[in-house]
Amino acid sequence: MKYLSLPDDSVRRLPFYLAMEEYAARNSREELFFMWQVAPTVIFGRNQLVNNEVNLDYCRDNSIQMYRRKSGGGCVFADLSNIMFSYIVSSDDVVTTFAEYTGKIAAMLRSLGLDAKATGRNDIFIGDKKVSGNAFYHVAGRSIVHGTMLYDTDLAHMTAAISPSKEKLTSKGVESVRSRITTLNQHLDISIDEFKNYARRYMCGDEELRLDESDVKAIERISSPYYTKEWIFGKDPRCSRSINTRIEGVGEFQIQIAVKSNRIESIDMSGDFFLLSDIDDKLFRKLAGCEYTMEAVAEVLNDIRLDSIISGMTNEQFISLIFHKNGRE
Repeated sequence: MKYLSLPDDSVRRLPFYLAMEEYAARNSREELFFMWQVAPTVIFGRNQLVNNEVNLDYCRDNSIQMYRRKSGGGCVFADLSNIMFSYIVSSDDVVTTFAEYTGKIAAMLRSLGLDAKATGRNDIFIGDKKVSGNAFYHVAGRSIVHGTMLYDTDLAHMTAAISPSKEKLTSKGVESVRSRITTLNQHLDISIDEFKNYARRYMCGDEELRLDESDVKAIERISSPYYTKEWIFGKDPRCSRSINTRIEGVGEFQIQIAVKSNRIESIDMSGDFFLLSDIDDKLFRKLAGCEYTMEAVAEVLNDIRLDSIISGMTNEQFISLIFHKNGRE
Protein backbone atom coordinates (compact mmCIF):
# COMPACT_ATOMS: atom_id res chain seq x y z
CA MET A 1 0.00 0.00 0.00
CA LYS A 2 1.27 3.49 -0.90
CA TYR A 3 0.74 6.76 0.92
CA LEU A 4 -0.91 9.32 -1.37
CA SER A 5 0.69 12.71 -0.76
CA LEU A 6 0.21 16.26 -2.03
CA PRO A 7 2.85 18.77 -3.18
CA ASP A 8 2.32 20.88 -0.03
CA ASP A 9 0.79 20.70 3.45
CA SER A 10 -1.95 23.31 2.95
CA VAL A 11 -5.24 22.68 4.74
CA ARG A 12 -7.94 22.59 2.07
CA ARG A 13 -11.70 22.48 2.27
CA LEU A 14 -13.39 19.10 2.58
CA PRO A 15 -14.60 18.76 -1.05
CA PHE A 16 -10.99 18.78 -2.24
CA TYR A 17 -10.20 15.62 -0.27
CA LEU A 18 -13.38 13.86 -1.40
CA ALA A 19 -12.44 14.70 -4.99
CA MET A 20 -8.89 13.52 -4.29
CA GLU A 21 -10.29 10.09 -3.41
CA GLU A 22 -12.23 9.97 -6.67
CA TYR A 23 -9.27 11.17 -8.72
CA ALA A 24 -6.95 8.56 -7.19
CA ALA A 25 -9.52 5.77 -7.58
CA ARG A 26 -10.04 6.54 -11.27
CA ASN A 27 -6.43 7.28 -12.23
CA SER A 28 -4.40 4.71 -10.29
CA ARG A 29 -4.59 0.97 -9.72
CA GLU A 30 -2.43 1.17 -6.60
CA GLU A 31 -3.68 0.42 -3.10
CA LEU A 32 -3.64 3.86 -1.46
CA PHE A 33 -4.02 5.44 1.95
CA PHE A 34 -3.90 9.09 3.03
CA MET A 35 -4.85 11.34 5.93
CA TRP A 36 -6.31 14.82 5.96
CA GLN A 37 -7.69 17.47 8.31
CA VAL A 38 -10.17 20.29 7.83
CA ALA A 39 -11.40 23.40 9.60
CA PRO A 40 -14.65 22.77 11.56
CA THR A 41 -16.98 21.00 9.12
CA VAL A 42 -20.17 18.95 9.24
CA ILE A 43 -20.20 16.09 6.72
CA PHE A 44 -23.51 14.38 6.00
CA GLY A 45 -24.22 11.20 4.07
CA ARG A 46 -25.39 11.03 0.47
CA ASN A 47 -28.98 10.16 1.37
CA GLN A 48 -29.45 12.26 4.48
CA LEU A 49 -31.80 15.24 4.78
CA VAL A 50 -29.82 18.26 5.93
CA ASN A 51 -32.61 19.81 7.98
CA ASN A 52 -33.04 16.55 9.90
CA GLU A 53 -29.36 16.16 10.71
CA VAL A 54 -27.68 19.55 10.97
CA ASN A 55 -28.23 22.57 13.20
CA LEU A 56 -28.00 25.06 10.33
CA ASP A 57 -28.30 28.13 12.55
CA TYR A 58 -25.53 26.97 14.86
CA CYS A 59 -23.22 26.13 11.95
CA ARG A 60 -23.78 29.50 10.30
CA ASP A 61 -23.31 31.38 13.58
CA ASN A 62 -20.06 29.53 14.31
CA SER A 63 -18.57 29.45 10.79
CA ILE A 64 -18.83 25.66 10.57
CA GLN A 65 -18.80 24.48 6.96
CA MET A 66 -21.36 21.94 5.70
CA TYR A 67 -20.89 19.45 2.84
CA ARG A 68 -22.53 16.33 1.47
CA ARG A 69 -20.37 13.32 0.60
CA LYS A 70 -21.08 10.54 -1.92
CA SER A 71 -20.88 7.71 0.60
CA GLY A 72 -23.84 6.69 2.75
CA GLY A 73 -23.99 6.59 6.53
CA GLY A 74 -24.52 9.24 9.13
CA CYS A 75 -23.57 12.81 9.87
CA VAL A 76 -20.15 13.53 11.41
CA PHE A 77 -18.27 16.57 12.66
CA ALA A 78 -14.59 17.15 11.85
CA ASP A 79 -12.09 19.78 12.90
CA LEU A 80 -8.32 20.18 12.98
CA SER A 81 -8.11 17.97 16.08
CA ASN A 82 -9.75 15.14 14.17
CA ILE A 83 -7.91 13.09 11.53
CA MET A 84 -9.70 11.81 8.45
CA PHE A 85 -8.50 8.56 6.85
CA SER A 86 -9.00 7.58 3.20
CA TYR A 87 -8.37 4.04 1.91
CA ILE A 88 -8.62 3.07 -1.78
CA VAL A 89 -8.24 -0.45 -3.22
CA SER A 90 -9.20 -2.38 -6.35
CA SER A 91 -12.32 -4.29 -5.39
CA ASP A 92 -15.96 -4.68 -6.33
CA ASP A 93 -16.81 -6.14 -2.93
CA VAL A 94 -17.21 -3.05 -0.77
CA VAL A 95 -18.50 -5.01 2.24
CA THR A 96 -15.37 -7.18 2.43
CA THR A 97 -13.15 -4.16 1.75
CA PHE A 98 -14.88 -2.25 4.51
CA ALA A 99 -14.35 -5.05 7.02
CA GLU A 100 -10.68 -5.37 5.98
CA TYR A 101 -10.13 -1.65 6.45
CA THR A 102 -11.73 -1.38 9.89
CA GLY A 103 -9.83 -4.50 10.92
CA LYS A 104 -6.51 -2.93 9.83
CA ILE A 105 -7.19 0.32 11.67
CA ALA A 106 -8.19 -1.51 14.85
CA ALA A 107 -5.00 -3.61 14.57
CA MET A 108 -2.94 -0.44 14.17
CA LEU A 109 -4.45 0.96 17.37
CA ARG A 110 -3.80 -2.31 19.19
CA SER A 111 -0.15 -2.11 18.11
CA LEU A 112 -0.02 1.08 20.18
CA GLY A 113 -1.27 -0.86 23.21
CA LEU A 114 -4.91 0.17 22.96
CA ASP A 115 -7.89 -2.12 23.54
CA ALA A 116 -9.29 -1.48 20.05
CA LYS A 117 -11.77 -3.47 18.00
CA ALA A 118 -13.93 -3.03 14.91
CA THR A 119 -17.57 -3.34 15.88
CA GLY A 120 -21.04 -2.70 14.49
CA ARG A 121 -21.60 -1.56 10.91
CA ASN A 122 -18.88 1.03 10.69
CA ASP A 123 -17.31 1.86 14.04
CA ILE A 124 -14.00 1.29 15.79
CA PHE A 125 -14.03 1.26 19.57
CA ILE A 126 -11.42 1.62 22.29
CA GLY A 127 -12.90 -0.34 25.15
CA ASP A 128 -16.61 0.48 25.13
CA LYS A 129 -16.29 3.92 23.52
CA LYS A 130 -16.27 4.95 19.87
CA VAL A 131 -13.10 6.53 18.46
CA SER A 132 -13.80 6.19 14.71
CA GLY A 133 -16.80 6.11 12.38
CA ASN A 134 -16.49 5.15 8.72
CA ALA A 135 -18.34 4.98 5.41
CA PHE A 136 -17.67 3.57 1.92
CA TYR A 137 -18.60 3.82 -1.74
CA HIS A 138 -17.65 2.26 -5.05
CA VAL A 139 -16.11 3.76 -8.21
CA ALA A 140 -15.62 1.59 -11.35
CA GLY A 141 -13.81 -1.41 -9.90
CA ARG A 142 -12.40 0.52 -6.97
CA SER A 143 -13.65 0.71 -3.39
CA ILE A 144 -13.18 3.80 -1.24
CA VAL A 145 -13.45 3.77 2.55
CA HIS A 146 -13.12 6.94 4.58
CA GLY A 147 -13.72 7.88 8.18
CA THR A 148 -12.88 9.81 11.29
CA MET A 149 -10.19 9.22 13.86
CA LEU A 150 -10.78 11.29 16.97
CA TYR A 151 -7.48 12.46 18.35
CA ASP A 152 -9.23 15.33 20.15
CA THR A 153 -12.19 17.50 19.19
CA ASP A 154 -14.46 20.34 20.33
CA LEU A 155 -17.32 18.39 21.89
CA ALA A 156 -19.54 21.45 22.30
CA HIS A 157 -19.30 22.16 18.56
CA MET A 158 -19.78 18.49 17.72
CA THR A 159 -22.89 18.14 19.88
CA ALA A 160 -24.55 21.33 18.68
CA ALA A 161 -23.63 21.20 15.00
CA ILE A 162 -24.95 17.71 14.19
CA SER A 163 -28.24 18.06 16.04
CA PRO A 164 -31.37 19.38 14.32
CA SER A 165 -31.91 23.03 15.21
CA LYS A 166 -34.86 22.19 17.46
CA GLU A 167 -32.42 20.35 19.73
CA LYS A 168 -30.75 22.72 22.18
CA LEU A 169 -27.18 22.31 23.36
CA THR A 170 -27.09 21.64 27.09
CA SER A 171 -24.38 20.51 29.44
CA LYS A 172 -26.25 17.22 29.68
CA GLY A 173 -26.01 16.85 25.91
CA VAL A 174 -22.26 17.35 25.94
CA GLU A 175 -21.89 14.87 28.77
CA SER A 176 -24.03 12.38 26.86
CA VAL A 177 -21.70 12.61 23.83
CA ARG A 178 -18.64 12.40 26.06
CA SER A 179 -20.00 9.22 27.64
CA ARG A 180 -20.24 7.49 24.23
CA ILE A 181 -17.00 8.53 22.53
CA THR A 182 -13.33 8.66 23.38
CA THR A 183 -10.33 10.43 21.89
CA LEU A 184 -6.81 9.16 21.31
CA ASN A 185 -5.20 11.85 23.45
CA GLN A 186 -6.96 10.29 26.46
CA HIS A 187 -5.06 7.03 25.88
CA LEU A 188 -1.78 7.96 24.17
CA ASP A 189 1.01 10.24 25.33
CA ILE A 190 1.95 11.31 21.80
CA SER A 191 1.11 14.38 19.73
CA ILE A 192 -1.31 14.35 16.82
CA ASP A 193 1.60 14.65 14.36
CA GLU A 194 3.42 11.74 16.04
CA PHE A 195 0.28 9.64 15.73
CA LYS A 196 -0.10 10.55 12.04
CA ASN A 197 3.49 9.58 11.36
CA TYR A 198 2.97 6.26 13.13
CA ALA A 199 -0.26 5.53 11.21
CA ARG A 200 1.45 6.31 7.90
CA ARG A 201 4.37 3.99 8.62
CA TYR A 202 2.07 1.22 9.88
CA MET A 203 -0.20 1.33 6.83
CA CYS A 204 2.34 2.14 4.10
CA GLY A 205 5.89 1.82 5.35
CA ASP A 206 8.05 4.04 3.11
CA GLU A 207 5.90 3.55 0.00
CA GLU A 208 4.55 6.80 -1.49
CA LEU A 209 2.68 8.06 -4.53
CA ARG A 210 3.22 11.80 -4.76
CA LEU A 211 0.82 14.01 -6.69
CA ASP A 212 1.98 17.12 -8.57
CA GLU A 213 0.41 20.49 -9.33
CA SER A 214 -1.32 19.19 -12.46
CA ASP A 215 -3.00 16.54 -10.29
CA VAL A 216 -4.08 19.23 -7.82
CA LYS A 217 -5.70 21.27 -10.61
CA ALA A 218 -7.54 18.19 -11.86
CA ILE A 219 -8.77 17.43 -8.33
CA GLU A 220 -9.99 21.01 -7.92
CA ARG A 221 -12.04 20.65 -11.11
CA ILE A 222 -13.60 17.42 -9.82
CA SER A 223 -14.40 19.08 -6.49
CA SER A 224 -16.52 21.88 -8.03
CA PRO A 225 -19.93 20.12 -7.83
CA TYR A 226 -19.47 19.48 -4.11
CA TYR A 227 -19.71 23.22 -3.44
CA THR A 228 -23.03 23.77 -5.23
CA LYS A 229 -26.24 24.35 -3.31
CA GLU A 230 -27.90 21.79 -5.60
CA TRP A 231 -25.57 19.04 -4.32
CA ILE A 232 -25.45 20.15 -0.68
CA PHE A 233 -29.20 20.74 -0.24
CA GLY A 234 -30.71 19.23 -3.37
CA LYS A 235 -31.94 16.03 -1.76
CA ASP A 236 -33.91 17.87 0.88
CA PRO A 237 -37.68 17.71 0.49
CA ARG A 238 -39.89 20.68 1.05
CA CYS A 239 -39.98 21.31 4.78
CA SER A 240 -41.88 23.70 6.95
CA ARG A 241 -40.49 25.79 9.75
CA SER A 242 -42.94 26.94 12.42
CA ILE A 243 -42.21 30.02 14.50
CA ASN A 244 -44.30 31.36 17.37
CA THR A 245 -43.03 34.44 19.16
CA ARG A 246 -43.80 37.97 20.28
CA ILE A 247 -42.02 41.22 19.46
CA GLU A 248 -42.63 43.84 22.11
CA GLY A 249 -44.45 46.83 20.67
CA VAL A 250 -45.18 45.03 17.40
CA GLY A 251 -47.30 41.97 18.23
CA GLU A 252 -47.64 38.19 18.35
CA PHE A 253 -46.51 36.17 15.33
CA GLN A 254 -47.28 32.66 14.11
CA ILE A 255 -45.25 31.90 10.98
CA GLN A 256 -44.94 28.96 8.60
CA ILE A 257 -41.97 29.05 6.22
CA ALA A 258 -41.79 26.43 3.45
CA VAL A 259 -38.19 25.75 2.42
CA LYS A 260 -36.81 23.50 -0.33
CA SER A 261 -33.14 23.12 -1.25
CA ASN A 262 -32.47 25.87 1.31
CA ARG A 263 -34.61 28.37 -0.60
CA ILE A 264 -37.81 30.01 0.59
CA GLU A 265 -40.86 28.72 -1.27
CA SER A 266 -43.53 30.54 0.71
CA ILE A 267 -44.20 32.35 3.97
CA ASP A 268 -47.52 32.43 5.83
CA MET A 269 -47.82 34.80 8.78
CA SER A 270 -50.65 35.36 11.25
CA GLY A 271 -50.94 37.18 14.58
CA ASP A 272 -52.18 40.35 16.22
CA PHE A 273 -49.77 42.74 14.51
CA PHE A 274 -51.04 45.69 12.43
CA LEU A 275 -50.65 45.58 8.65
CA LEU A 276 -50.14 48.89 6.85
CA SER A 277 -49.86 47.48 3.33
CA ASP A 278 -50.24 44.32 1.21
CA ILE A 279 -47.70 41.99 2.81
CA ASP A 280 -48.01 39.31 0.11
CA ASP A 281 -47.27 41.61 -2.79
CA LYS A 282 -44.72 43.89 -1.13
CA LEU A 283 -42.80 41.30 0.90
CA PHE A 284 -43.55 37.58 0.61
CA ARG A 285 -43.54 37.35 -3.20
CA LYS A 286 -40.18 39.14 -3.26
CA LEU A 287 -38.74 36.59 -0.83
CA ALA A 288 -39.96 33.57 -2.83
CA GLY A 289 -36.92 31.80 -4.24
CA CYS A 290 -34.53 33.65 -1.94
CA GLU A 291 -31.81 31.58 -0.29
CA TYR A 292 -32.81 30.92 3.32
CA THR A 293 -29.88 32.75 4.91
CA MET A 294 -29.85 35.98 6.89
CA GLU A 295 -27.50 37.59 4.36
CA ALA A 296 -29.66 36.75 1.34
CA VAL A 297 -32.87 37.92 3.03
CA ALA A 298 -31.18 41.16 4.11
CA GLU A 299 -30.19 41.82 0.49
CA VAL A 300 -33.79 41.39 -0.70
CA LEU A 301 -34.92 43.80 2.01
CA ASN A 302 -32.46 46.51 0.97
CA ASP A 303 -35.18 48.34 -0.97
CA ILE A 304 -38.01 47.55 1.45
CA ARG A 305 -38.98 49.31 4.69
CA LEU A 306 -40.76 46.86 6.97
CA ASP A 307 -42.30 49.65 9.05
CA SER A 308 -44.31 50.62 5.94
CA ILE A 309 -45.79 47.11 5.86
CA ILE A 310 -46.05 46.06 9.53
CA SER A 311 -46.56 48.78 12.11
CA GLY A 312 -43.55 49.26 14.39
CA MET A 313 -41.36 46.55 12.78
CA THR A 314 -37.80 47.19 11.61
CA ASN A 315 -35.99 45.26 8.90
CA GLU A 316 -33.64 43.83 11.53
CA GLN A 317 -36.58 42.59 13.63
CA PHE A 318 -38.14 40.84 10.63
CA ILE A 319 -34.88 39.06 9.78
CA SER A 320 -34.51 37.94 13.39
CA LEU A 321 -38.14 36.82 13.35
CA ILE A 322 -37.91 34.44 10.39
CA PHE A 323 -34.67 32.93 11.70
CA HIS A 324 -35.97 32.72 15.26
CA LYS A 325 -33.93 30.21 17.27
CA ASN A 326 -37.03 28.68 18.87
CA GLY A 327 -38.57 27.81 15.53
CA ARG A 328 -39.69 24.17 15.07
CA GLU A 329 -38.75 22.22 11.95
